[in-house]
Amino acid sequence: MKYIFILLLLCCASVNAQDLTGTITDIDKHALQNVNIYNLSKGSHTHTDANGAFVLPAPRLQDSLVISRLGFKTHYLVVDQALLAKTLTVELEEASTSLDQVVLTAEVNTLSTVVAVDLKLNPVKSSQEILRKVPGLFIGQHAGGGKAEQIFLRGFDVDHGTDVAISVDGMPVNMVSHAHGQGYADLHFVIPETIENIDFGKGAYYADKGNFNTAGYVDLRLKEHLDASSISVEAGQFNTSRLTGLFNLVDAQNHTAYLASEMYLTDGPFDSPQNFNRFNVLGKYTYTNPNKDKITWTASHFQSKWDASGQIPQRAVDQGLIGRFGAIDDTEGGQTSRTNINLNHLKNLENHGVLKTNAFVSKYDFELYSNFTFFLDDPVNGDQIKQQEDRFIAGLQSVYERKHVTLGSSSLDYQAGVGFRYDNVDDMSLSHTLNRQTTLERIALGDVDELNAFAFLNTEFKTGKFIFNPAVRLDYFKFDYYNKLTEAYDNKSESKVAFSPKFNTIFSPAQNWQLSLKTGIGFHSNDTRVVVANGGEEILPAAYSVDLGTIVKPIDRLALNATVWTLFLDQEFVYVGDAGIVEPSGKTKRMGVEVGARYQLLNWLYLYGDANFTHARSTEEADGEDYIPLAPKFTSAGGLSVENLKGFSGSLSYRWLGDRAANEDNSITAEGYLVTDFNVNYTLKNWTLGVIVENLFDTAWNETQFATETRLFNEPAPVEEIHFTPGTPFYLRGKITYRF
Repeated sequence: MKYIFILLLLCCASVNAQDLTGTITDIDKHALQNVNIYNLSKGSHTHTDANGAFVLPAPRLQDSLVISRLGFKTHYLVVDQALLAKTLTVELEEASTSLDQVVLTAEVNTLSTVVAVDLKLNPVKSSQEILRKVPGLFIGQHAGGGKAEQIFLRGFDVDHGTDVAISVDGMPVNMVSHAHGQGYADLHFVIPETIENIDFGKGAYYADKGNFNTAGYVDLRLKEHLDASSISVEAGQFNTSRLTGLFNLVDAQNHTAYLASEMYLTDGPFDSPQNFNRFNVLGKYTYTNPNKDKITWTASHFQSKWDASGQIPQRAVDQGLIGRFGAIDDTEGGQTSRTNINLNHLKNLENHGVLKTNAFVSKYDFELYSNFTFFLDDPVNGDQIKQQEDRFIAGLQSVYERKHVTLGSSSLDYQAGVGFRYDNVDDMSLSHTLNRQTTLERIALGDVDELNAFAFLNTEFKTGKFIFNPAVRLDYFKFDYYNKLTEAYDNKSESKVAFSPKFNTIFSPAQNWQLSLKTGIGFHSNDTRVVVANGGEEILPAAYSVDLGTIVKPIDRLALNATVWTLFLDQEFVYVGDAGIVEPSGKTKRMGVEVGARYQLLNWLYLYGDANFTHARSTEEADGEDYIPLAPKFTSAGGLSVENLKGFSGSLSYRWLGDRAANEDNSITAEGYLVTDFNVNYTLKNWTLGVIVENLFDTAWNETQFATETRLFNEPAPVEEIHFTPGTPFYLRGKITYRF
């Protein structure tokens, strides 16, 4: 009640006459968001909003200010009477990205700002690289390139997205109650060259992030305008080719529009060609009126088809039945498509208030053929399954945001939001099939309707060197499932409410040093089929998490971060989409340590690295039988980037995933790997020539691994052992880009 009372009092407060107000743009008059304005003399700071506007609370005469943003020259000012008497207008000049452009201030999610340097100096080169830009997040592909990647973060085998909330320009990517797995997040509809920024946060500390935000969230922001039009052609081993085009349609003061497209073909390194093809197209239009209100329309379409070799048993390779890139059932594969329309609207209100609205609709289709157990259940026809669905998604979110509400030398920012998401899934099915041609048995078939309505309040009270961030979120879910395999009409419905409080404290004891204590409750929803099968029990298993961390820049060109954390996840029931059954998973606990370093050694040379250690266990099992299968224990990633060295740029990077338990008693081990990638580019006028090498040292590594019980044809008894998808061998590609 105390914070609500303070909020009501301050909502009516006007900006103090001694505050410094202003607007920051680039030299083309485009408003710059998230520019940092830092008072070196007092330690106070603020940021520009979506319109480039800011209010800096009560600077004193002769205070020194620094204005900074990645990719722009840092601007310095000294406060005088003339400066306070007017609305300041600053134009920042573009410059090569450098770590010294990052000024650490008391922010709830500073690490994401620091890591943004990685993306600017080493842009994403493929859809598989997008999530790897998040420190500590690893992915694995095990079905021919068209299936969403398996995700690992903070001791979670997230499957395809169950515990990481992923969005693009505010539109959620995760699929609730998906035919293959809860939270399934397929990012292949994103064209890498259109990515402007990758915002992320670990833990359940963010009120505007709801379902699936337990281990963390990832929010991609796509470019509103292009610096230039371009065409890229890429070709390489394994019959790989990629054609990309980005075209400026309008680039005016108040209007911008561009079109982007991608065609990607490859057979992959497998003995049976993947025959993979993917087509993407995206159009984006932005209009800004004289009041700096903004509306952005984005429309995109994506579709892909592929064949796959699936996970293969180690014994088949050891016995020489197949090679590392062979297959037991090479008729696996699938096809999928997604069409999106996304609207973002920003309306400026009085007293520095902003109303942000996001609305979206998506049409999604999915068809996947898999064979995980070969001839275990059907020794004649094999165990191939088909998972299929036809989905429509609609959603809306409106957020009122008020910044710079001042009271003396302190200030209050707050956000209040409401919204909903509705999924209508028709003919969600699981079938036993033969050679992707014949349906042998219908195992499950039904329609899902799922509604999530929500509201949240996020406040940030800034006083002195502290930020106090109390927040709360309320979610309502309604689940409906219509079972089409019963003779009688069978439609079941359940509902549930989740209450998710958060409280974060940020302390800046000195310039460029931040300490944080974060606490929060998050959740992920269970599959609708789980909900109705269990009478509504454990619909929204909660995650309780705590982070204690620090970020420091001992010198301008060096940033260090360290965090210790813990997370407890409630009992839940999991729908196993591959078998059509419900299994309890039990309560779990995870504890970990994360460290990272970034160093701008020279103007053209940037070094970075992260390491993560996690202890993950089930709390309801006996010692020695409490391992969480495939939970990462140790991960590390890093490398070096070269930028603007006499026309050359490039990077050398590694990723290291340690050995981990593949089953509950650790009797089967999933082997770790260390893989190194390399790329180099040379730019001459409007042309850029590039070489990309994945797995530079041709390491034999397993990208995904599972402890699975299977039976091969004519085997007398099943065997449980490691089944794996081999990682890409040495993989060379060349690329030519022309900008105009």
